[in-house]
Amino acid sequence: MTTPLYPPYPQNPQNPQNPQNPQNPQTTPGALASQPGLYPSGQFAQQSATMPPYPAPYAPPTDIFPPPDAALVAWGLTRVFDKKVAVNGLTLAVRRGEFFGFLGPNGAGKSTTIKMMVGLLRPTSGTALIGGVDVWREPLRAKALMGVLPEQLNLYERLTGRELIEFAGRLYDLPTSEVRRRAESLLDVLALGDAADKLVVDYSVGMRKKVSLAAALIHRPQVLFLDEPFEGVDPVSSRVIRDILRDLTNNGTTVFFSSHIMEVVERLCTRVGVINNGQLVAEGTLSDLRQRAGEANASLEDIFLQLVGANAREGSLEWLE
Repeated sequence: MTTPLYPPYPQNPQNPQNPQNPQNPQTTPGALASQPGLYPSGQFAQQSATMPPYPAPYAPPTDIFPPPDAALVAWGLTRVFDKKVAVNGLTLAVRRGEFFGFLGPNGAGKSTTIKMMVGLLRPTSGTALIGGVDVWREPLRAKALMGVLPEQLNLYERLTGRELIEFAGRLYDLPTSEVRRRAESLLDVLALGDAADKLVVDYSVGMRKKVSLAAALIHRPQVLFLDEPFEGVDPVSSRVIRDILRDLTNNGTTVFFSSHIMEVVERLCTRVGVINNGQLVAEGTLSDLRQRAGEANASLEDIFLQLVGANAREGSLEWLE
């Protein structure tokens, strides 16, 4: 009998504090932050009068939200910086084993959303759940279920690549023998074997990306967050990383992938969400998005430009003529 890759999600529909219960009127996006006792006093601000009202929550293509097989749920995520609303009431569910692409123009709120989902930036209101665990109520449990490859890498540069990967494995309390076995396997698959004992400070940009990915994978996360993972990576390494990510999703891992490279998103992702001005403006398979755009053969880039209203170029460089 094959052992399941991951344990079942903890769910209790009878629990009135369970944010996964769609029958609970207290778990609407705007109400999550204001529930008494849900968050430590003073640490989770309610929606202020200066903020614009929530838009109507984005309606996922299901009658039950979140779906029972959801690996990642964002519920009414909102973040305000001074008077700027960077993310406004974002509600989204990503199922187990999906390769989800998260797109948006610069400044749309992509990185802010990811930081709130992984516990690096506290939301102004709303919350996120990983495998049914609230990121802000049980941060250690939630973070044990995720792996993160951020856009900006802050690494321990005076460790070797091998030491960095093994250090990450020990943080997740893996047995030493298992840490070494997995680290060796990751170094080999990512073509870092020859540089395994060099200091990270001497690594190229692409090598840093690969060793960071190895550190994010060593504990076999349920959900893997990738923010611009192919930036600075050579074509050979890109192919290797793509193959690894496909293997992960085939084995039940959910990948949440943010990138500006439309061709890669179109090739890899099973479903795509588009954020603009802090709001989720579209979500679905590529076929769904083409149907919404009314163009059966449109590329993802064409659909994206239409959704964010960037089809026309403003101004010109007449001095080049």
